[in-house]
Amino acid sequence: MDSNKNTKPVNTCNIFGSEFANMLLLDRTHEIEEPDALYSFALDELLCRYTGQGGPPICHLWRHPAAFIMGLRDSRLPQAAEAERWLQAQGMYTAVRHSGGAAVPLDLGVVNISLILPKADLSDRHFHDDFERMYKLIQLALQAQGERVAKGEIAGAFCPGDYDLSIDGLKFCGIAQRRQTKAFIVQAFVIAAGSGQARAQLVRDFYDRAALGGAAPSDHPLVVADSTASLAELTGLGPDAAQAFTDAVKRVIRERQSPQAIADAASMFHLPEPAQVREMALKLRNRYAIQS
Repeated sequence: MDSNKNTKPVNTCNIFGSEFANMLLLDRTHEIEEPDALYSFALDELLCRYTGQGGPPICHLWRHPAAFIMGLRDSRLPQAAEAERWLQAQGMYTAVRHSGGAAVPLDLGVVNISLILPKADLSDRHFHDDFERMYKLIQLALQAQGERVAKGEIAGAFCPGDYDLSIDGLKFCGIAQRRQTKAFIVQAFVIAAGSGQARAQLVRDFYDRAALGGAAPSDHPLVVADSTASLAELTGLGPDAAQAFTDAVKRVIRERQSPQAIADAASMFHLPEPAQVREMALKLRNRYAIQS
């Protein structure tokens, strides 16, 4: 593709304030044995509570081998339960998430990023600033590739939104959020490796099934397969783009960490026990499950 290789470097001064100085990295991208895709969302939920209680900010990186995560609106489509069974018959783990956004397929080529941060002001509702923080992080992680990362909704992409991230008009990332009383989570899915078109077609096939029986076109995204691509297809990250992108995100954060602040943050960090996380995952599943 004809990319703009003359993009100016991102000005990193004061982009993130001071929160990266003590932001801990929790890299679970190689922990892929857990079958429940809601486990990582439940872990985010618990970590966010701890952060709101005075714990450190966290960057949680994770992957899942084969899952299809629906949004709340997706779960209310007329034939959502039937479409879910169709996905499960293909070996995909399905779930409904409680953060914003629409359907997203997950596999080992998709890197998920969660920025978990305390609210500086409990009345703060400027969520666009939080999305901007994730956009800048991803932009910096890809800066060495010389590609221009744009933001803005991409027509025909799955999980569309104002903070679709794209290169040359093709979406590779979507951003959502989850806000608690004293802290919040900004979540991004980044299509790093594999075929963007194949994933978009899968989401299109899901909606074709789930929308049968009277859903209006406005009830779900109208997905077009050629709206989406992976970083491996768009940049020079190579076939192991998921690992290369993960390493780049970690490098951006590490370059902004303060050794003393990280030591202090580590002393306050609490990783929930797996049983606690599974209990929370069950609560999320029961609360947001599709009513068949």
